[in-house]
Amino acid sequence: MIALAAALVGGLAACAGSHEAAAGRSAAHTPAAPTLWVATPSVAPRPQASAHPSAKPAAAPGTALALLDALPVRNAQGGAKYQRTADFGEAWLDMDGNGCDTRNDILARDLTGITRNRYCEVLTGTLADPYTGEAIAFQRGEKTSALVQIDHVVPLGDAWQTGAQSWTQRKREQFANDAGNLLAVDQHSNESKGDKDAAAWLPARASYRCAYVARQISVKAAYGLWVEPAEKAAMAAVLSGCQGQAVTAAEFATVPAPSAAAAAASAPATAAPAGAAPGAAAPTPAAPAAVAPRPGEFCSAADHNRSLDGLTCTLYASGTWHWKRG
Repeated sequence: MIALAAALVGGLAACAGSHEAAAGRSAAHTPAAPTLWVATPSVAPRPQASAHPSAKPAAAPGTALALLDALPVRNAQGGAKYQRTADFGEAWLDMDGNGCDTRNDILARDLTGITRNRYCEVLTGTLADPYTGEAIAFQRGEKTSALVQIDHVVPLGDAWQTGAQSWTQRKREQFANDAGNLLAVDQHSNESKGDKDAAAWLPARASYRCAYVARQISVKAAYGLWVEPAEKAAMAAVLSGCQGQAVTAAEFATVPAPSAAAAAASAPATAAPAGAAPGAAAPTPAAPAAVAPRPGEFCSAADHNRSLDGLTCTLYASGTWHWKRG
């Protein structure tokens, strides 16, 4: 009996061992859980795709898109609201000194069939309005002049929020009168636009939007202004349908005139006259003739009511003094 019991126990132990071994073999052959990536197929390699398949191709040089990509992107500067006359000068000045204020210069440029008086004022003409595509008959008058207005393509308020606060008064006045940033347009468009950037306002005439945005980008680049994130996105959306749109150019130079010290340092030295003793001082050059001022330029309160070349130093409502014709 004892031998039989021992044999039974040994058989059970052997059976259990065989089951454990089988279970071990079964576990060893259980396939691993699938990974989250896909194995590379063993086929001939294809040309490697871009590491960033969603990246857009670079814009062609000389296009508004390329220039837009070069502009800095920042949020609005904030601070106090600008004052038209105090910060950007009287509307309108005669920055180019041709005897006509900027408004009449732009009317003469943008209207056809114009007539003028002897004071350089545009009396009549026809505007092909770029913002609506409509033809507007212009006639100067108390109730009719406002039907055609001069729009700052990059609004003064937008410029103020994107860099102009740090400019000199002279540069802001140049910007406000830069013909490259000005268009004669209909009253409704100009007044509805106000100081809105491209994210908040675009011309009603869809076919002009590419040229409009391209001019805004060109002016901002010329004057060192930045674009806000939403503004850049809106500009890029417009230009996506006209990727070859060329840039335009602002018409005034924005580099300030050199200071007197810089001008003196860059002036050529005056040689001593022949036969003079070594070390002798060169003769003092004659003082340069006074340069006639241009209409709209700054003058000093010391020149109050002084007349020069048909211009009078006049105190403007902004509290600054300017040469004014008549």
